[in-house]
Amino acid sequence: MKPSVILYKALPETLQKRLEEHFTVTQVKNLHPDTVAQHADAFARAEGLLGSSEKVDAALLDKMPKLRATSTVSVGYDNFDVEALNDRKILLMHTPHALTETVADTLMALVLTTARRVVEVAERVKAGEWTKSIGPDWFGVDVHGKTMGIVGMGRIGLALARRAHFGFNMPILYNARRHHSEAEEQFNARYCDLDTLLREADYVCLILPLTDETRHLMGKAEFEKMKKSAIFINAGRGPVVDEKALIAALQNGEIHAAGLDVFEQEPLPVDSPLLAMPNVVALPHIGSATHETRYNMAATAVDNLIAALSGRVEQNCVNPQVQR
Repeated sequence: MKPSVILYKALPETLQKRLEEHFTVTQVKNLHPDTVAQHADAFARAEGLLGSSEKVDAALLDKMPKLRATSTVSVGYDNFDVEALNDRKILLMHTPHALTETVADTLMALVLTTARRVVEVAERVKAGEWTKSIGPDWFGVDVHGKTMGIVGMGRIGLALARRAHFGFNMPILYNARRHHSEAEEQFNARYCDLDTLLREADYVCLILPLTDETRHLMGKAEFEKMKKSAIFINAGRGPVVDEKALIAALQNGEIHAAGLDVFEQEPLPVDSPLLAMPNVVALPHIGSATHETRYNMAATAVDNLIAALSGRVEQNCVNPQVQR
């Protein structure tokens, strides 16, 4: 008899079929309490759980006594109560490799778009303001040769450093939990403390997961340490930044501009001051949002769940120590 799983995210047809080859699948629209109550028997039977962007906490796990593995279609897993999963010896699988290059592309796009004011000046052209040769009020700032500071030198940080170093001849500073010999040897990156990076970098690129230690890592004091000419980029997690402090830094001219793909509240409220600032590029959390990457992420998540429920976990597991 096939193991039962709950699917709370729509999958491409080919991946849906692959999942159904291995499991009895119950698809639900979300993990809200009313949905769980409506499908109580299926949740009670389920050994696997696959989806994204929903809270998986102790209250839900109490409704799923047979659950052995969860698989998220994402690299981040801050929606999961990892401690509760560990207590119940439930595996948590994620997709750390599927989106590396695409998110690095997005970060570099934010650097270029913000520096050259691409969104702002394109809108001015569409509005009919380009009526003569442009002057300094249309100018941006250079990217090539400027210093990039990367906060969080994981897979995505390395991919961004490669683009910056080889593509734009940018000196690389980085701050991370440990030294990365690959970054230092291949890209001549220099490890430094966060204060030094903030003082010296022309572009401060944040690529960190959300944890108790990283929440509001960037606040008023940190923005005050940055150059007034510096540009701030965030494509990690929104709450790593104190958004009120960022808004104040932009309004007060403490930093030059910001390129943002993530926010403390998503979707970004329509009355956010960030949306009224011409020196802010705001994207709707599109870091991994290409057709190819989203398919690869979903395929990896399906394969992860198959591996986890077959006892063949070799990679992509957040908590391998709980394997039964």
